[in-house]
Amino acid sequence: MNLAAGLANGIAALDIEVTASAQQRMLDYLALVLKWNKAYNLTAVREPEKMLTHHLLDSLAVLPHLRGPRVLDVGTGAGLPGIPLALARPDLQFTLLDSNQKKTTFLRQAVIELKPGNVEVVCERVESWSAGRLFNTVVSRAFSELSDFIALAGRLCAKDGVVIAMKGVYPHDELAQLPQTFRLCSVVPLNIPGLGAERHVALLQPAEAA
Repeated sequence: MNLAAGLANGIAALDIEVTASAQQRMLDYLALVLKWNKAYNLTAVREPEKMLTHHLLDSLAVLPHLRGPRVLDVGTGAGLPGIPLALARPDLQFTLLDSNQKKTTFLRQAVIELKPGNVEVVCERVESWSAGRLFNTVVSRAFSELSDFIALAGRLCAKDGVVIAMKGVYPHDELAQLPQTFRLCSVVPLNIPGLGAERHVALLQPAEAA
């Protein structure tokens, strides 16, 4: 499969707008992940075609739910969903947070090479990080439990902001354990082109914003 055509077709299927130049930089990012993955073990996905669907398109699917101007990607790993979203939305400021030094080393190099201009990389544990500011969007693909995500990262969300938790199947059990400090706005099913797996995004707000 031609990766450029696959990305363009996937973006069209998601019904989102991403400029041609941003799409090319996403492919450049994919090439960097492939190159560094051999030594740094950034992702278990090794094939470029799978990275396109499992990483790029999966990340871009939450694009319509972002609020700005400040976005925090918690446990970003190889930069997902933060880097694809930052390339798609140069008008927003993204902070990529991860405690893994190898992964943040890769991210800093990716920022140097891709020159997004709107990405900051932080190597810290979320529970001990003092951000100094609140974020309009707090997003993660990495947390296994919603309650843990809220407990550790919820304090970083602005009162009128949104927490975006990317999930597989509908998280019934996790929603039942949701802390009272946050309320569920909606759970949106995502249809990721070529993924062939169930995906949902849970959108939450601080309870005081209700």
